[in-house]
Amino acid sequence: MNLPDPKDVRRVATIGAGTIGASWAAYFLARGMDVRVWDPAPDSDTRVRAYVDGVWPALERLGLAETADRQRLEVHADLEAALQGAQFVQESAPERKPIKIELYEQFDRLLPDDTVMSTSSSGLLLSELQANRVGRERYVLGHPFNPPHLIPLVEVLGGRDTDPAAVDWTLAFYNAHGKKAVRLNKEVPGHLVNRLQAAIWREAIDAVVSGLASVEDVDTAIAYGPGLRWAVMGPLQLCQLAGGPGGMPDFLDHFGPPLEDWWADMRNVVLSEDVKTALMEGVEAENHGLSVPEVAQERDRLLLDLLETLARARRK
Repeated sequence: MNLPDPKDVRRVATIGAGTIGASWAAYFLARGMDVRVWDPAPDSDTRVRAYVDGVWPALERLGLAETADRQRLEVHADLEAALQGAQFVQESAPERKPIKIELYEQFDRLLPDDTVMSTSSSGLLLSELQANRVGRERYVLGHPFNPPHLIPLVEVLGGRDTDPAAVDWTLAFYNAHGKKAVRLNKEVPGHLVNRLQAAIWREAIDAVVSGLASVEDVDTAIAYGPGLRWAVMGPLQLCQLAGGPGGMPDFLDHFGPPLEDWWADMRNVVLSEDVKTALMEGVEAENHGLSVPEVAQERDRLLLDLLETLARARRK
């Protein structure tokens, strides 16, 4: 592969422009790139531009590249036009294998040569998506976290047929343009962080189902407890600190047996209709009449304040 210097990428294609794809488009624009968007929905142009305009003040607060300009956005009705000349492709089509396979079949003849194609897939296996594709060696996973224009993390992984150089290049690309990319060493359903989240979700739902706590109190417990620590440090590093001066060895000696007892007491959760109803009613009560968009707006406001605070603290 004859890939460009990751720092010099200036033209990207964002394929699929739902919530994730539109957020990616806004992010790449903020990093000073030409962004070409394709989505089959008839209102894509209006919707994507409205999304970019809506989040642009937040991106300005976080800091725009000198060449950032919303006028560098193009929304195409034709997939080939969106891909033409792209130095990098971020695919964010719906999370359904048949839809992605159908799209990738078009990539066989349309993807520019020596261009990495990165999928935002949150749980599908890349090896199954890239199988039998032309240029499959340059297919990678680049899984972001919602909303990508604010959350820095991207999980990067190569599939069975991916050239390791493409993985290295993709990590360098994301990191060169303001992301915090991590390398995954093997494929599993859900990748890394969604599996970590799934473990929390299981216990959170079980706490509600078993009557341990209400939906609101479960959310409060995380947001005002471990969530604050997780914003600055990962769980295994926190285990090291929990061991005191003795670090991880003392943590394992003191807390290992209780942890094993807690794990043994944890149950599988079945999302029955009764459980679904309890969760929906609990969240509705917690939100006190706020709509989903209003809650998302509050999330983004707090995220923006938190990101600015952490950036200032880490520069000291």
